Amino acid sequence: MIDGRNVLLTGGAGSVGRILIPRLLDQGPEVLRIFDNNEPGLASLKAEFGDDRRCRFLSGDVREKDRLERAMEGIDVVIHTAAMKHVDVCEYNPFEAVKTNTLGLQNVVDTAIDATVQRVVFTSSDKAVNPANTMGTTKLLGERLITAGNKHRGRSDLRLASVRFGNVLNSSHSVVPLFERQIRDGGPVELTDRRMTRFFLTHDDLFELVTGALELTNGGEVFLAKMSAIRIEDLATAMVETAAPKYGQDPEDIEIDIVGKRPGETFHEEIMTPRERDRVIENENLYAIPPESGGYFSYEKIESFEPASDVVRSSEDAETLPKDEIVDLLKANGGLRA
Repeated sequence: MIDGRNVLLTGGAGSVGRILIPRLLDQGPEVLRIFDNNEPGLASLKAEFGDDRRCRFLSGDVREKDRLERAMEGIDVVIHTAAMKHVDVCEYNPFEAVKTNTLGLQNVVDTAIDATVQRVVFTSSDKAVNPANTMGTTKLLGERLITAGNKHRGRSDLRLASVRFGNVLNSSHSVVPLFERQIRDGGPVELTDRRMTRFFLTHDDLFELVTGALELTNGGEVFLAKMSAIRIEDLATAMVETAAPKYGQDPEDIEIDIVGKRPGETFHEEIMTPRERDRVIENENLYAIPPESGGYFSYEKIESFEPASDVVRSSEDAETLPKDEIVDLLKANGGLRA
């Protein structure tokens, strides 16, 4: 779905966008339009990639439908990553979170329906599952808007789907660069709670999830990767033991402080609800949660997927990686850069 196509990436200057851009370019798009309201971020991307033949760096905000309409002219594929993503910022600014994450997404759906777009993939969050905060609530509503777009699209060649994922290893929103800075400065490493666990994706996992959704969707599903779980205390300990000597620090001198969870933060992450688990389907690498069928929405199952078995919904119940595998994962994916 990328080779030879015109692609629009919203939120391209964000952490997820920056992960996707080089991988999208490797797939041979005719044009990649990178859309963001962050002017310094766009300038940085232009300096980094500099592919003037294929890349277009568009300043704009998803809250402004007129700007989106111009950006989406002639586009085949939309990957929507633009969002307010920080839990604590969204809690403090819920009105702004709704404007960007909900109304902005509605603009994307409406504009895609009116344009020539064939596929839309929305990057959601596992915080959309039983949401405990504003950010997760807006992401859940976003998934519902994407699914509903398939009912209202008015043409058969447009399909819209969501992808739901946890933390992306070594992204700017990950705890990995935060822990590394704290270790470099001699500590302490700040851990919210010893019980915390999280699902993690590598950069390549994230790209394969997005492109898998583009290729496989019949419209309306929520796709998930089969993710590894990590105890955050194990991550912190592994990083202290491995990174401290590289910064001239003695691991024994680096303390781990328990600072308590932030408003809206959860101890564990869930990838789906019990109700979703009852209808989830899978292939070797992905889960897909079809929309609930009935009078409102009819759905045809993806042929290559089968009903899922032994689904672990929560990182609390998942088998977690041992410290040596955490270190290997970090080294292979840009962590522990010293």
